[in-house]
Amino acid sequence: MQLLKPTKKYAESWWEAIREFETENRKGFWNIPDKPTDIDEYIQRTADHAQGKNMPDWFVPATTYWLIDNEKFVGNVNIRHKLNDKLKKEGGNIGYAIRPTERQKGYGSKILELAIPKAKEIGLQKVLITCDDENIASAKIIEKNGGKLHDKNIVDGKLVRRYWLNLGR
Repeated sequence: MQLLKPTKKYAESWWEAIREFETENRKGFWNIPDKPTDIDEYIQRTADHAQGKNMPDWFVPATTYWLIDNEKFVGNVNIRHKLNDKLKKEGGNIGYAIRPTERQKGYGSKILELAIPKAKEIGLQKVLITCDDENIASAKIIEKNGGKLHDKNIVDGKLVRRYWLNLGR
């Protein structure tokens, strides 16, 4: 199991995951403003965003990794290099998603565990991670990986938990 930057090698299982997310009406896990239609364009856009280039005004630089297990795309994680006002309320520095058919198999904990050293490599010393209050599975994943509940706030009519995780130096 490993975190890799997006690559054509796993494109087929990535497309399958997009279809899975769409069946549950989840959109946007791909970390670009609109649904990708071309893998090469998606890879280029994520590479640009990691460098802070060619992004919408409301985006911050972010590095995208895919969780690959047994030669299959399992999920993705976006590590945002800094926070804007919106991300301070909801979204935070690290956002991850596990494809529906691979949930409740420990991948959520693993993807966050593997993302923490990547966040340190970017230079982050403290990260904010958020989840909806009713998403108990995500809250447990964050807490298992060292996140400390800071507060709960209402954002767009829903209660959101905000966790801080100190990464050290």
